[in-house]
Amino acid sequence: MSREPEKKIRREQYRVMREQGTEAPFSGAYWNSHEQGMYVCASCGAELFSSEEKFDSETGWPSFSNPANTKNIALFQDATHGMTRVEVRCKNCGVHLGHVFEDGPEEKGGKRYCINSICLGLRKDIKQ
Repeated sequence: MSREPEKKIRREQYRVMREQGTEAPFSGAYWNSHEQGMYVCASCGAELFSSEEKFDSETGWPSFSNPANTKNIALFQDATHGMTRVEVRCKNCGVHLGHVFEDGPEEKGGKRYCINSICLGLRKDIKQ
């Protein structure tokens, strides 16, 4: 039985996705992207956020009002770095994606899913 080779991730992806790091603001591929499609987990391909829910938070990271599929998102309390936040992970593979805050657009529920670009891929062939 042949095994498909494991996907290798870059050092920076490992630091962010497995060690709960954060990429520098305004440095990621998607912070200012306006392309349409589905943002998926860079590790496993799970559908996470639709471009329809993306908004400019002026923070330097891609920000979304709501997940495309809540079954693919896991939330955990994060008390690191001297603050209490809610960490967002891919429920399918467990990688760290970013954090969710309560300062998003009120008309969309008030959430801001602040996600590291390096944790995402954009599938232009999938629309929500």
